Amino acid sequence: MSQLNEHISQLREDFMKGTLSESDISTIPFVVFEKWMQEAIHAKVNEVQAFHLSTVSKDGKPSGRILYLREFFDNHYYFYTNYESRKAIDISNNPFVSFTFFWPELERQIRMEGIIAIASKEKSDAYFNVRPTESQIGAWSSPQSKVIENRNILDAYVKDNTNKFENKDIPRPEHWGGYVFTAQYYEFWQGRKSRLHDRISFTKNGDAWKIARLAP
Repeated sequence: MSQLNEHISQLREDFMKGTLSESDISTIPFVVFEKWMQEAIHAKVNEVQAFHLSTVSKDGKPSGRILYLREFFDNHYYFYTNYESRKAIDISNNPFVSFTFFWPELERQIRMEGIIAIASKEKSDAYFNVRPTESQIGAWSSPQSKVIENRNILDAYVKDNTNKFENKDIPRPEHWGGYVFTAQYYEFWQGRKSRLHDRISFTKNGDAWKIARLAP
């Protein structure tokens, strides 16, 4: 353990791939997000759609997990999950959450804070209907975040639902669907040499966005 900790403590990476200035980015943060997403896709960033979702429970305990962004436009961001999961329970008690994207290939990070709500049934149905059949079966089969005795229990649920929906259109279960996140705060981070990183923030101020540079 001591050797591992020594190794970790000595890891160093000097960030040299870019700069970030108030003068060369849009004054609208979701336009910056779209541009950075396009650049990440062009750079073939691995799992470019993956982000860290942070929630807080009703008793103030934070929790985080990695999810996939499935759609975004203007200032709205969509993902899909089980409405009975731990994250969904947290959201039902406290709709304020944060998103974090990290793209090491570009030495970039994006943080967003805001409020989240259940997406429309039409939006959830549309996305569920284009999922692979195995994923649709999985949505019906997994009691997400619940304790199960062993893997065989889950396999049995999958088998039962596979038989149930054989040669049929699979409807979206009521306990599964989308969320839409509306950002009220953004921070764009570009790694720089000697840990003197560039950090530009956007804070919602009425109908406008207030831009500021943050110390690294």
